[in-house]
Amino acid sequence: MRDELRRELRLLGNGREGATMGYISFRNVTREYRSGNIRIKALDDVDLDIEKGAFTVVLGPSGSGKSTLLNLLGGMDRPTAGTIRVGGRAVSDLPERELTLYRRHDIGFVFQFYNLIPTLTAYENVDMASVLTESPLTADEALEAVGLSTRANNLPSQLSGGELQRVSIARALVKNPQLLLCDEPTAALDSVTSKKVLALLPSMASRFGSAVVLVTHNAAVAPAAHRLIRLKDGRIDSVFDNDAPVPMEEVAL
Repeated sequence: MRDELRRELRLLGNGREGATMGYISFRNVTREYRSGNIRIKALDDVDLDIEKGAFTVVLGPSGSGKSTLLNLLGGMDRPTAGTIRVGGRAVSDLPERELTLYRRHDIGFVFQFYNLIPTLTAYENVDMASVLTESPLTADEALEAVGLSTRANNLPSQLSGGELQRVSIARALVKNPQLLLCDEPTAALDSVTSKKVLALLPSMASRFGSAVVLVTHNAAVAPAAHRLIRLKDGRIDSVFDNDAPVPMEEVAL
């Protein structure tokens, strides 16, 4: 217990002056929204680091700032204050055109809803995303990575919920992204299917070297993370490094 506390305190200091930055770093990041005369801080002076080749879980209840953090990571929003760096590049300061290219080439998104084109096969849905980036995987490679090689020619209507979500993961993966962002990807699935889908995420990090970030309210997945970041009221509540993550198959969802 003492060793765990020591690791947690060490990680909480990562954002301080002189600390080594991760592949992804937030420094003093604030995102404020206004509604009339009311100011709402969705994120409040956040410092954090995320590494490549690791599975990071961002955990918190509704309203904690999880989705805001994900939108900032994905270049879909900009901070009100602070700096976000990815691979040493200050993406928070990029002009709109370069930010669009960042989303296109560097980011893979996996959402709760699959958003597959119903008239295209699994292969075609995945292959269509490969044209967006300069160094894609093949659709066959991406489908093989999620265990759906034999379902490549099936339409979405012929696939189960778990298979549909695996196609959406393959669609994100085919871009060969530096950063794979997953927003509650199993919220609509049963626990058995959820576990099968979630088990893919740590393997994506280790196999392809991507930084894989899962945003969720489900604390049960925490033991499977290499790094666990807890958010509360728009601030970092705690950060914990796990040197021996539990295989997702052993997690009780």
